[in-house]
Amino acid sequence: MLFDFNECMKKGLIRKTVPSRSKAKKSLEASLKWLEESEKNFKSDALKSSLLSAYLAVFHAARSILFFDGYREKSHACVARYLEERYVREGLLEPKWVEMLDHFREIRHADQYSFNFSASEDESEDAIKKSREFVFRMKKLLDRISGKKDYQ
Repeated sequence: MLFDFNECMKKGLIRKTVPSRSKAKKSLEASLKWLEESEKNFKSDALKSSLLSAYLAVFHAARSILFFDGYREKSHACVARYLEERYVREGLLEPKWVEMLDHFREIRHADQYSFNFSASEDESEDAIKKSREFVFRMKKLLDRISGKKDYQ
């Protein structure tokens, strides 16, 4: 089920909290560690694990924006809805990044809940490339909204 931003707020799936540069940085650091993990898994031919790690890199990078703004998620889907509402609508983030987050989330869902899920080498390699681009786009967004280069 895909909610819109207002439903996410109404259902408590996105909650207001104290803005935290510290948590934003830690979440971004976690995204970089997951990106490394994805690359290690790929090199070890653990392709499903590589895909899942790439998703976690993307998720934590997106989540860093919420922490910075003072929000906390209780739904992975609602992270995308937040970025859409707050940044895509204001022209600060291109829609393709939210689409990518949703795509990665759907892959993670299929991997976690399907008995037939498999990953190819090409898919895993592409996921690493795209997740790296996503992480660095979130870093760039954090720099812009913070007015500093704290997230480089």
